[in-house]
Amino acid sequence: MQKIVVVGAGQAGASLVAKLRTLGFDGQITLIGAEAVPPYQRPPLSKAYLLGDMTLERLFLRPESYYADNNIDLRLGTEVTAIDPAAQTVRVGDEVLDYDALVLTTGSAPRYLPASIGGTLEGVHVVRGLSDVDGMEPEFQAGKSVLIVGGGYIGLEAAAVAAKKGLKVTLVEMADRILQRVAAPETSDYFRALHTAHGVEIREGVGLNRLIGEGRVSGAELSDGSTLDVDFVIVGVGITPGTALAEAAGLEIDNGIKTDAEGRTSDPAIWAAGDCASFPYRDGRLRLESVPNAIDQAECVAENLLGAGKAYVPQVWFWSDQYDVKLQIAGLSTGYDRIITRAGDKEGAVSFWYYQGDTLLAVDAANDPRAYMVGKRLIDGGKSPAPDLLADPETDLKSLLRA
Repeated sequence: MQKIVVVGAGQAGASLVAKLRTLGFDGQITLIGAEAVPPYQRPPLSKAYLLGDMTLERLFLRPESYYADNNIDLRLGTEVTAIDPAAQTVRVGDEVLDYDALVLTTGSAPRYLPASIGGTLEGVHVVRGLSDVDGMEPEFQAGKSVLIVGGGYIGLEAAAVAAKKGLKVTLVEMADRILQRVAAPETSDYFRALHTAHGVEIREGVGLNRLIGEGRVSGAELSDGSTLDVDFVIVGVGITPGTALAEAAGLEIDNGIKTDAEGRTSDPAIWAAGDCASFPYRDGRLRLESVPNAIDQAECVAENLLGAGKAYVPQVWFWSDQYDVKLQIAGLSTGYDRIITRAGDKEGAVSFWYYQGDTLLAVDAANDPRAYMVGKRLIDGGKSPAPDLLADPETDLKSLLRA
């Protein structure tokens, strides 16, 4: 194998090409990215970068010089328009590149509001890439009113930044509660109280009927019949995997680009990793939208490109920063039927432990790194302490690791 082409210059693509060089691959590597800047971190965009606490250069995963120094052909501001699996080529503008192996690290894209309800009005923003955040940054002026549509982690993080900058913040969530899709009611209650204490108005069970404005958004009509005057809107209603290229090339799709345990797609010369890829997990398939997964899965694919034959086994963890709270999540909570709540050692620290029967599935730890660390090690090791033991405040968490 001499020519590897990687489409998508985000966290997964950057991690994969770096791992290939670390493993000693000396063939030709081409990394193609649609954005005009080198691969960068996305999580700080809606937090430290938007707050002005992080410079653009600090966002970069590696200095741009790294790619030339390691003989990686980095093509920025460039889009792949087609894949020809039979010829093993990709089309980039007027150029055709051939490959021995192609890796799709095409990430995901935000869901937009339809134009029919005002989604294309000026002043309506999404949070995904650098250009999105640069475009909305001038809007964040103290005293302005912002409507945030969607009560997931993206929406809540944007609300926290807006509140810290002195804006009047209203957040609407169509579901019965914020974080309903991803967290227990206890975690929702914790973050609702946190945001309310910072002046954010949260309206649950309330959807958006339409945005109002002539050219630029000026108001919103909500499903409860109320209207709001707004200066701008941030939409955080989820993301969709970047599968368009793969679909057009005839690859199998199953909640993302379908891969086997090693990262191969239905075409043996094409691989996928990161937000865009779904892989075998337990008795089904899983697609993870997280930085740790993008890194770990991409590095596993890099090893398998060189013949390792290694099945990818995710260590599932996530995080969210809101105000002075760091939420750390280990495991997947799907299927839980019981929550154990534990107060942490420090004031305001708390953790929520998800059980299915007597099996520990996941933990949400707010400002409680010890609970997160213990929970993650237990879950990674397949250990489940008795729920009653965990519920006992006298139980030393670290002792659970020795049980």
